[in-house]
Amino acid sequence: MSERAPAGIDVHTPNVARIYDYMLGGKDNFAADREAAEQILKSFPESREGVQLNREFLGNAVRYLADEAGIRQFIDVGAGLPTQRNVHEVAHSVDKTARTVYVDNDPIVCVHGRALLANTPTVAMVEADLRDPDTLWAKVADTTLIDFEEPVALLMVAVLHFLEDPYDDVARLRDKLPPGSHMVITHMSMQEKRSSDTDSVREVYSRASSGVYPRTVSDIRRFFGPYDVLTPDHFISPHILSRFAPLGWAAVAKRPA
Repeated sequence: MSERAPAGIDVHTPNVARIYDYMLGGKDNFAADREAAEQILKSFPESREGVQLNREFLGNAVRYLADEAGIRQFIDVGAGLPTQRNVHEVAHSVDKTARTVYVDNDPIVCVHGRALLANTPTVAMVEADLRDPDTLWAKVADTTLIDFEEPVALLMVAVLHFLEDPYDDVARLRDKLPPGSHMVITHMSMQEKRSSDTDSVREVYSRASSGVYPRTVSDIRRFFGPYDVLTPDHFISPHILSRFAPLGWAAVAKRPA
């Protein structure tokens, strides 16, 4: 992305989506985003690998859901900037008819996403906020891509740790899903032995477009409610999972029939 941004883009305040893009090796970021990312890397040098492992987990989970679980519709909340191995691309590698709705609350992200996805009829991008789940649900329904009588995969990947108290909002979305649906969550975890480093990351994000709220694994698991958490064997190897553990926790869960 050129340092001369289109009108309406604040290039001086670090943006969560653009920091993530930089960590992935993307080009849709500015100097403020890169500076913030480098400060995070000083506290957590493994952050860049963690972001890449997070993306790998997402791809593996979507491939499993499309191939093994037979899911043909995906809602990706907090999708961020389109990058490599997007959800719809992975799903289409299994079935070209799979439908994906991307959701983000950043209007600039949504404009960019719509431009990149304009020629893909099975994909839509809507501007909505997880903190207003009923409006989000209505906007997703307006795309007409999602049949809520059939199982859906609801993805909230690397987004919930940017919200201070999203439990009730997640529960409203979770409870709307039909039986056989799945949830995918990845989340920054809280490690007591890295508390000073975590505080440094919090300080960086406090100057960005969103704060950050790491949680314990047990608190992250609460987001799944009554859903059955699946073993991670289908999504990530034990070796990679152990490398990801200092930074976060990830899981896929299924709504019982």
